[in-house]
Amino acid sequence: MSTARYILVSLPSRIFDDDPLSALSSTIGRDNGEILPFAVPSFKIGTLDALVQYADDLAKLNSGCEAVVSKVSESLQTILDGDADKAAQQKVVADKSTDRYVTAFQWNSVRYRSDRPLGEIIEILQKELQNTDNDVKTKFSQYNAVKTNLAALQRKQTGNLSTKSLTPIVQPDLLVQDSEYLETHLIVVPTNSRKDFLKSYETLAPMVVPRSSIQIAQDDEFTLFAVTTFKKTSAEFLHKCREHKWTPRQYKYVEGGKEEEQRELDRVTKEEASVRGGALRVARTGWSESVMVWAHVMTLRVFVETVLRYGLPLEFVCVLVKTTAKQAKKVKTSLDSAYSYLGGNAMGRDKRGRVTKDDASLTSEMAAAGLGGGEGNEYTPYVYYEFGFP
Repeated sequence: MSTARYILVSLPSRIFDDDPLSALSSTIGRDNGEILPFAVPSFKIGTLDALVQYADDLAKLNSGCEAVVSKVSESLQTILDGDADKAAQQKVVADKSTDRYVTAFQWNSVRYRSDRPLGEIIEILQKELQNTDNDVKTKFSQYNAVKTNLAALQRKQTGNLSTKSLTPIVQPDLLVQDSEYLETHLIVVPTNSRKDFLKSYETLAPMVVPRSSIQIAQDDEFTLFAVTTFKKTSAEFLHKCREHKWTPRQYKYVEGGKEEEQRELDRVTKEEASVRGGALRVARTGWSESVMVWAHVMTLRVFVETVLRYGLPLEFVCVLVKTTAKQAKKVKTSLDSAYSYLGGNAMGRDKRGRVTKDDASLTSEMAAAGLGGGEGNEYTPYVYYEFGFP
């Protein structure tokens, strides 16, 4: 699992006297993260009411992106038998590593023209995310069905005597067939109960053929016996076997059954390999598409929040901080220390750094108005979004 965390920060240009990247690098500390420029296009701004609605829509869409990316990651690992390293190799976005795509992100102006209204762009991103989610779920569900079928067939070949197919084990000459009065039962007995079975099977029910038990096969756990009874007492005999925890196996000899089972196993094995390859391709595409959508959603969130927070004319600096989960807290603390004044009274704090009571209510009001910015809608005095990939 990736340990990298990414933080998008937007600040008004007016607060910097010199190069913003150098200033932010000094504020955050080079040991805490790498500072990279992050280009945000100029979009159509529209009305204030519309922007507040877009902020809410984008927050929901962001949660959707995070969920889909996580599901695609889980699907990749499942397809690759839990191998995290192999799964990581498949996480490519637009022919680049996920980290390279994010750190060198450029808005895709062909797919999402920035001269379109923000509402249209958001709707396109929503549809693309939904389509990606549907494609991955459909293909993964198909793969799981085939995989489950193959596992069941393989258990019949490799399981113990209580579950495996008896077709290649039981020869037809061991069975009483086409008799009006007699029938043969196949009973699986735990090996540690073998002696008890041989001593008592003849008296479990009336009309059990004496000395009819034949040991057919044995594995590490069980022994398979054939026993002949009269048909009229078969039900009672099988019931008594179950009471002793001896398992009756249903079996009927079919000519060519052994060969047919092998053909079915071979067919489903090939089908599983084919569907697995298709599922892997769809999951790879799903990762690329969902990460791309998420990066564009994050860009829109920065833009909308920047307009709401700093107003017009729109003059701001946006950077991407590449850090780790551990260092991200230090980055946030450094930014709060340097730029809390941007929030005015909203960021009044006591000596321990806690928001004061009077200001806490103001903070809640601003968050409710769509001016959150941080995780969990906590108000921050600057635009701040943190994210990462599984």
